[in-house]
Amino acid sequence: MDIRNCKECGKLFQYDGISKLCYSCRKKDEEDFKRVKDYIYDNTGATITEVSEATGVSEDKILRYLREGRLEIVGENPGLVLDCERCGRAIRTGRYCEECAREIEKELRSGFERPVKRVKTEKDRDRMHIASFKKRT
Repeated sequence: MDIRNCKECGKLFQYDGISKLCYSCRKKDEEDFKRVKDYIYDNTGATITEVSEATGVSEDKILRYLREGRLEIVGENPGLVLDCERCGRAIRTGRYCEECAREIEKELRSGFERPVKRVKTEKDRDRMHIASFKKRT
């Protein structure tokens, strides 16, 4: 059982591996997200400040929704800008641009690949080895 403090209110709760918020705060967070989503749906092109003022949801929370990939910036609105956390390039949603995300995925995959074992040949037998690595037969 994993017990943690809620990031929002500080109360203890049983962590489920998904959210860092307790049940009450998670429910309120979902209500906030729905208000933001509905406002954006009705007011396309609104800035983060406008959305925050109209919905009562903090700008930090709206930015978190963008970083989580739950919202996306559409159009060329200069008032809404997210930067890739790796290279600084402008992005529309998430934490990384597509190029950096591909590179990170490639790096992670290479860490899980098994090294290819070389097949020993007759030529390898005639090479010099450290005694502890090759036992004499």
